[in-house]
Amino acid sequence: MTTYPISKILYMNNEQLKYKLNSLYACEESIEWLNERNAEQMWNGCPRGDWMLWLLKKLNLNKRKLTLCKGKCSETVKHLMKDERSIKAVEVAIRYGYSEATEEELSYAADAAADAYASAYAAAYAAAYAAAAAYAAAYADAAAYAATYAYAAAYAADATAYADAAKKENQLLTANIIHQLVPFNELLELLNHDTN
Repeated sequence: MTTYPISKILYMNNEQLKYKLNSLYACEESIEWLNERNAEQMWNGCPRGDWMLWLLKKLNLNKRKLTLCKGKCSETVKHLMKDERSIKAVEVAIRYGYSEATEEELSYAADAAADAYASAYAAAYAAAYAAAAAYAAAYADAAAYAATYAYAAAYAADATAYADAAKKENQLLTANIIHQLVPFNELLELLNHDTN
């Protein structure tokens, strides 16, 4: 019987893959989704870009390629970004991935985006408290508006369902982006390298 060095593995079966993912502390949901898939079936059929990015990070994909993947995935929601610093960070990440931006530019853009995130978080936090204060101020008359609140709750539930559908759609979109940027053979090299 011929044995091959680990670096020559061309296939990773389900048992080996589950062992590998568990050793990396993959989430339970991803392990359940894996079911009986082998590595190639898992990679080529994965419907979630977030899981794929997590795995690529764990397997030490080079920084430029990983940053390109993250930038291209973030670009899918760039239209929702309100702060120019966030938009610029996505653009710099993509340029960095293509070796068109420096580490310093990437670091500066990341810091600026973190500041934008902190500002947005603080504004949302303040808005939530303002809404709570408005509710508290109107609470004595709330019974008269029960139907309005019921409608608002139903509307919020519809918005949540829409958000869930949009999230799943974006997870698949980002998975497809990563499939294009990191084909299975490149993942297999990472898995083999990480096993040595």
